[in-house]
Amino acid sequence: VQLQASGGGLVQTGGSLRLSCSASTAGLDAYSVAWFRQAPGKAREAVSAIARETALTFYQDAVKGRFTISRDNARSTVYLHMNNLKPEDTAVYSCAADPFVTIRPSNWASAWYEYRGQGTLVTVSS
Repeated sequence: VQLQASGGGLVQTGGSLRLSCSASTAGLDAYSVAWFRQAPGKAREAVSAIARETALTFYQDAVKGRFTISRDNARSTVYLHMNNLKPEDTAVYSCAADPFVTIRPSNWASAWYEYRGQGTLVTVSS
């Protein structure tokens, strides 16, 4: 499966964006999907994930209450709704998916996701 992240852009502090992770084939609901971000000069970090089968969701502490991950199975797309954006959210956001990994609170951020897409740049101005 090929993944394409989109929806990034320039937004002011406090603004909102919705990122999309679209799959090249149907059936993305059978995959666990995660969003990652990498800010300039920093390591890549996991932001959020949604589990296959259960649709349980997971978030990094810094985005809890501001970001929401969701699925549109008909469109084979996973969204990351980002509200109350802060300058520290500025990064290249990318998505990854895996049809086999079972993600839990203990492993969602460090699990291996086989399929990875290109990123989309989010810039939050102060």
